[in-house]
Amino acid sequence: MAIRSMTGFARTTGTLPDGTPFTWELRSVNGRGLDIRLRLPPGLDALEGPLKEAAGGRFARGNVTANLTLKREDRAPRLMLDQAALERAMALVAELAARMPGAAAPRPEAVLALPGVLRTEVEVPDETSEAARRAAVTEGFGQAMAELFAARAAEGARLGVILATLLDEIEALRAQAAREAARQPEAHRARLSAVLAELLEGERRVPEDRLAAEVALLAARSDVREELDRLGAHVEAARALLGEKAPIGRKLEFLTQEFGREANTLGAKSGSLGLTRLSLELKAAIERLREQAANVE
Repeated sequence: MAIRSMTGFARTTGTLPDGTPFTWELRSVNGRGLDIRLRLPPGLDALEGPLKEAAGGRFARGNVTANLTLKREDRAPRLMLDQAALERAMALVAELAARMPGAAAPRPEAVLALPGVLRTEVEVPDETSEAARRAAVTEGFGQAMAELFAARAAEGARLGVILATLLDEIEALRAQAAREAARQPEAHRARLSAVLAELLEGERRVPEDRLAAEVALLAARSDVREELDRLGAHVEAARALLGEKAPIGRKLEFLTQEFGREANTLGAKSGSLGLTRLSLELKAAIERLREQAANVE
């Protein structure tokens, strides 16, 4: 059984070439189609397209959220002296000193505090280091996807057991309904005879052939063999789907709708309380099947 669920979680860690640790967290929940949302730190936005494409090749359905966190170390900014700005500042100080004889010379820290004399060094990574950085992040994403795939497969295995049990329950109820439906013609005859006897009060007997015709008409209206046969066929089709390796979620959801239609018709055509009760139990089991099928990829 190769069923995969649409729900799962994965968390992997790695390190960038410059030593910066990073963490990928992937979460997946139910969805009608495949929706992938990425949350990337600034500077890595260019990876969104390739990463989405990679995830699309791994998963068929589900709402997948991927979050990348970089643990940057708090480092004091590196200051650099702008020689040209310093020379302009010193020239200005000398000019002021010439105009103000006897004035105290400015302190060095005051000169350094002038705008532009000191500036923060901006690291401009080269293309090679950026490529290595993107490759590390992409590799980590691949590992996270593999873990998420395994988590969804493990959940799918548990889901497959539940689905198989529900199909067994539906098949058992269908068999009971078939036995109950087989008794309906005789029940119609007994009920009709009792009603006619009460109405006629024994004054006149209804011809046997006329009674048989009425019973046959009632039996035809309440004939549920076709619905029961289709229910049995749907059960077999669902069991066959559980053994497929390809994603089966959409097919299984469509099949549960067909289950529901047959159960509704069975209840509408029921001619006995026993068959009505069984149709209600079938509907409940089919609804549980539908809820579980909504989790299948």
